[in-house]
Amino acid sequence: MTTHFKSGAQHRGRQFRHSGQRAGGARRSHYAAGNSSFRHSRNSGRAATKLRDIDVSRFINKDSTVEEHAPYAPTHLFSDFAVDPRIKSNIEKKGYMVPTPIQDQAIPHVLQGRDIVGLANTGTGKTGAFLIPLLEKVVKDRSQRVLVIVPTRELALQIDEEFKGFADGSGFLSVCAVGGAGISPQIRRLREDPYFVIGTPGRLKDLMDRRVLDLSKFKTVVLDEADRMLDMGFIKDMKFILSHMPRKRHTLFFSATLSREIEVLVDDFLVSPVRVSVKTGDTARGVHQDIVRVGSNTKIDTLHELLTQPEFSKVLVFGRTKHGVERLSKVLRERGIAAESIHGNKNQSKRQKALALFKSNRVQVLVATDVAARGIDVADISHVINYDVPTTYNDYVHRIGRTGRAGKRGYALTFIE
Repeated sequence: MTTHFKSGAQHRGRQFRHSGQRAGGARRSHYAAGNSSFRHSRNSGRAATKLRDIDVSRFINKDSTVEEHAPYAPTHLFSDFAVDPRIKSNIEKKGYMVPTPIQDQAIPHVLQGRDIVGLANTGTGKTGAFLIPLLEKVVKDRSQRVLVIVPTRELALQIDEEFKGFADGSGFLSVCAVGGAGISPQIRRLREDPYFVIGTPGRLKDLMDRRVLDLSKFKTVVLDEADRMLDMGFIKDMKFILSHMPRKRHTLFFSATLSREIEVLVDDFLVSPVRVSVKTGDTARGVHQDIVRVGSNTKIDTLHELLTQPEFSKVLVFGRTKHGVERLSKVLRERGIAAESIHGNKNQSKRQKALALFKSNRVQVLVATDVAARGIDVADISHVINYDVPTTYNDYVHRIGRTGRAGKRGYALTFIE
């Protein structure tokens, strides 16, 4: 196997105005500057049940001014880090100029082999914070193998793509082990002894059960979006996977939230970890958040009306169920809106195709279940619309984190029946 690097190798500032009538009613509503006091419609029993544990006021934050203060001043430049010059060259090719806060503060500790608990908002560069130093670890010691565990296929694919950029020209292999894709190619790739295995808990466990993934030589593990894995019920799988790794290992733990349950996992999995927190709040400050009061019989009409307005140029719509998401995307297409869907019933190739169409602006709307709340990194999403109320506030935080990224303004609307 070749293991040496080859040489050389804004959204317009419009807000939402009430037209003086129920949203989605016979008279057209216009959403422009000012306030969003939609007329109250009668809540259904089902909607009230879903909202019981979430204060609806938490979906409203109109103080969304993009911060004008001086940018974060990093302690390091990428050139300061003790990593191979060819890795630095690949960092530069990717257009990374200065480290983000999580990269600036975490990379030195990872290079020293310290366990890390990294707490940061979504979209803050966590992937680079662990891939850059761990790639250097493999460059120095070719016996090292790295396991990255993530909650969703989309996040695994994104990390694998990032890895390929940082490792360009190295010959270092990775495998993306996720469900919804054929397992045979993943097995063949594992037999080539890749340095990095990036996967979701269910597929990793399946590969272990088939005796094609031996974790006894994996001395480094990354648990990314650990809070989401906990929410999705992966705790038993996570513990099973880690129990098959060496007891003495290097563990990196990244999460957007730090609940009591997460603290228990930290105590179980890590040894004297360094805690790095660059979290600036639950939700991105540049996201204007508001609610839209709708009746159950006007919900689709309200959504359609919003999507026909020019400022809704690239919209991520979240639904609760797989069947509901698929049905909604079909209805939007029938109404002339270019829409695609992502949900758990779609195989991986169809999900990737839908995401590619959305990224390239060939469709205006991507309708998704919460599989898209993490791991989807799409530039310039103008709006996130919660067509169905999220089950938890953490889900809400991660949904709307898809907009207002990289210092830009974003808009988030939550439909309330």
